Amino acid sequence: MPLWRKRENSRQLEERAARAGRASAEAAATSPPPEAGEQYLQRPDLTAAAFFDVDNTMMMGASMFHFARGLAARKFFTTSDLLGFAWQQVKFRVGGRENPGDVQASREQALSFVAGRKVEDILQLSEEIYDELMADRIWTGTRALAQMHLDAGQRVWLVTATPVELAQTIARRLGLTGALGTVAESRDGVYTGRLVGDLLHGRAKAQAVRALAAAQGLHLRRCSAYSDSSNDIPMLTTVGTAVAVNPDQTLREHARRQGWEIRDFRTGRRAARIGVNSVLGASALAGAVAAGLRYRKRPRV
Repeated sequence: MPLWRKRENSRQLEERAARAGRASAEAAATSPPPEAGEQYLQRPDLTAAAFFDVDNTMMMGASMFHFARGLAARKFFTTSDLLGFAWQQVKFRVGGRENPGDVQASREQALSFVAGRKVEDILQLSEEIYDELMADRIWTGTRALAQMHLDAGQRVWLVTATPVELAQTIARRLGLTGALGTVAESRDGVYTGRLVGDLLHGRAKAQAVRALAAAQGLHLRRCSAYSDSSNDIPMLTTVGTAVAVNPDQTLREHARRQGWEIRDFRTGRRAARIGVNSVLGASALAGAVAAGLRYRKRPRV
């Protein structure tokens, strides 16, 4: 590929990341208030905040896997649809960043399953699926770190590539301030199936944090960020305090070189299992049809 074409592609990616970050920050500003965790209102520290990644940081495994499992149980997908989505996500996670065509395909399919669906319906499903499949997968240690910031009067935000509606549901259930997530375009309360800008991933997360900080008067040097993935190094380096939580090998090595704190709440086989999950990411969706159907057929107790 000619150098000028590479530069053009790089500029386009930066523009999409910036747009995704701004859209996420705007969505965060209009999100419903949390159900709990309002301690920071008692003695607020208005210039500091904490930003937490979700998958394998706040929650065991990938939130989109759990969400897709719940949707599969409700017959949202055909097997072909789900496998196609999973394959595009595998290519994006493993090598898509090096191939603009794969990135574009992932971008187009990432939220295609909500096309034509009402926003209010997805919000309701997010609540139901969180209660069914996610509530017991929150890392107690990471939740305690978030509470530490709340107790200090600071706002706490989730920052994730998962759809912003699901991210906001998780934040509300945990009593956090809110969430920055991937924004799907909607018209008249119905999803178009297109993204606003790009997935909130990598550089887009850093853009979202900067946009939110500017809107809320945060001093980034006084802020903290937590993640398990080397993909989030742009976000981690945006703030004054970076913490690697359940880190992948690349992030662990980077954190050691930078002198960042490392927190690992995994043990033994669980660490190995979740490590595989984090590498494959949404590729695990390929098994969501069977898993979802098994869950749907399981007797209620």
